Amino acid sequence: MKIQTALISVSDKTGVVDFAKELAARGVRLLSTGGTAKLLAQAGLTVTEVADHTGSPEILDGRVKTLHPKIHGGLLARRDSAEHLRTIKKHGIDAIDLLVVNLYPFRETVAKIDCSFADAVENIDIGGPAMLRAAAKNHGTREGGITVVIDPADYATVLKEMDGPTGGTSFGLRLSLAAKVYAHTSAYDGAIAAYMSSLANAEPEQDIPPERNIWPDVLTLQVYQKQGLRYGENAQQIASFYVDPFCPAGLMANFKQLQGKELSYNNIADSDAAWDCVRSFDEPACVIVKHANPCGVAIASNVHEAYIKALKTDTTSAFGGIIAFNRPIDAATAQTVSAQFLEVVLAPGYDADALAIFAAKKNVRVLTIPMGAGQNDIDVKRVGGGWLVQTPDAKKLALADLVVASKRQPTAEQLQDLMFAWKVAKYVKSNAIVFVGNGMTLGVGAGQMSRIDSARIASIKAENAGLSLQGSAVASDAFFPFRDGLDVVVKAGATCVIQPGGSMRDDEVIAAANEHDIVMVLTAMRHFRH
Repeated sequence: MKIQTALISVSDKTGVVDFAKELAARGVRLLSTGGTAKLLAQAGLTVTEVADHTGSPEILDGRVKTLHPKIHGGLLARRDSAEHLRTIKKHGIDAIDLLVVNLYPFRETVAKIDCSFADAVENIDIGGPAMLRAAAKNHGTREGGITVVIDPADYATVLKEMDGPTGGTSFGLRLSLAAKVYAHTSAYDGAIAAYMSSLANAEPEQDIPPERNIWPDVLTLQVYQKQGLRYGENAQQIASFYVDPFCPAGLMANFKQLQGKELSYNNIADSDAAWDCVRSFDEPACVIVKHANPCGVAIASNVHEAYIKALKTDTTSAFGGIIAFNRPIDAATAQTVSAQFLEVVLAPGYDADALAIFAAKKNVRVLTIPMGAGQNDIDVKRVGGGWLVQTPDAKKLALADLVVASKRQPTAEQLQDLMFAWKVAKYVKSNAIVFVGNGMTLGVGAGQMSRIDSARIASIKAENAGLSLQGSAVASDAFFPFRDGLDVVVKAGATCVIQPGGSMRDDEVIAAANEHDIVMVLTAMRHFRH
């Protein structure tokens, strides 16, 4: 079906003038409303105002302009139904073949600190969603239907198909655009429901922003499939990878795969753990992850040196691991990394020689991710019949936040090691004990049911790696419930410890630190990671 009439009414005017010019050049009649009509007319295009098309003026401060049978009849009439076509002809309704609409910026409006309740309500679009849903419903059959566009990124695709032999669009494109519309209007209504159910004290004519609860009564989550996966955690599970459309740059959803086998469910989960950890460091850093836990972390003057240090922590666990860097990779680093068996390497970039070296190991998955800042808006965990939702563990610890609980005061070098250890412990599964020294991990104890077992495992791993713990620093992601865990790390060689504090037996644990004549600093926050 040839596209002959288009209705264009957009709040996001990106590229709309050029798109409208291309439509006009193809003989398409243009209908429009308000600001969009004015913009197109100023660009020299012949455009008919919707009010002139319907014979009904805009009323109620613009709340009613497209809610009219001449608009919705033109959108909803089935092109393969002779009865529908006779009906719209009888009532003088012209068919509309292309609808280009995007909605009032509700989400952006309520995100403003000074947004009043009245402003929020006025930015709830009515006519736009009604037209979009009508056009999307009538995307039609293979013979013809409405083409509906909500995203300026789709303008070029529509024009390309219009240049085909029919002058219209394919069923496949119309179906995909219709699905995009329903996803968008669903998210739009979800944002409205979330806003309204979060209000604590809204008043109809209130000029000041209403008080809002952190969590709304209704929470709508919408994600988009990035890729299907071969299977889930195990071969008997089916999996896919979905991304948040509002994901900040620099998070795992923004990766590009440059080479290697298809990523698996576990590859993505482990890569996210590695990337989340490595991007938390300001210094050149390397993080090696196995089964979602860092098994080697180091900082250095360059990433090549950082990798060599990180690998020393646990060469056994690093076998088949995920390796992440927070600086671009050069040939020397790529050559050294390629000497071990690995599944994935991540970095913000690679030079040409580095990529050539990795190309020789064609199964290695090479990912690039921008270093952008930011984090997820929320953390979500699925439980039986429900969801646990929380804000991210994003609070950063500064030196000024530390409280020295021991008699012995830390040296500048110890403070540096303690801060490094604390940063790593955040990314280790609880219960977590991390030994460090000279900017590298020496022993990591993760995921044990008791903290004393994590402490023992961390010291055993260091011993197995041939690394001395004498003079090391230790981080515990949560408080020591008894002195026994502290006794284990001190016996292994630790001379300073960082932990949250807050136990009923803090006095006992601090007394043990003084008995051993070591440094103990408290953070007053923990980093449980389950």
